[in-house]
Amino acid sequence: MPTIDDLAQLAALLDRDDRGAELYVRWSRGPEVDLPDGLNTDQRSRDALTGIELPGLSANSLRVEPWWGGRSTRLWVARRLYDYRHMRDLHGPAVRPWALVGEECGRGPDNEPLVVCRRPIAWVSDEALRQCEKVVREQRSPEWGPLHRTGLQAT
Repeated sequence: MPTIDDLAQLAALLDRDDRGAELYVRWSRGPEVDLPDGLNTDQRSRDALTGIELPGLSANSLRVEPWWGGRSTRLWVARRLYDYRHMRDLHGPAVRPWALVGEECGRGPDNEPLVVCRRPIAWVSDEALRQCEKVVREQRSPEWGPLHRTGLQAT
């Protein structure tokens, strides 16, 4: 599978493909692990909290929403990748983002899309992730950061 080494490459892919209508990003060990028997396999994820098997691969849409208007696709993609960068810390260095063409088949417990992968597209490189962090930092928003649960507190 090829690797996207530059954030602009991924943004261009979205711009060419109807602004990302069916493109998703998944943080995992990759299609070789998620799809051991190829695309015809029963594609499943597991909820980390309950252990329940989910009917699809947990992923996040890269589709640029209409309300985004004419704003930068590069910024959109940077935010979508930045949101889940903590996945590698939680699940180990073999966990990386990869882009795929998929079809939504449900929603997970965090309201994330569950998808059936129709075609893996490319890995997203560490350099592209560094570019995402830079783009997000340039927004200078003190109220914004990745979507990371730091632990549950008893009330």
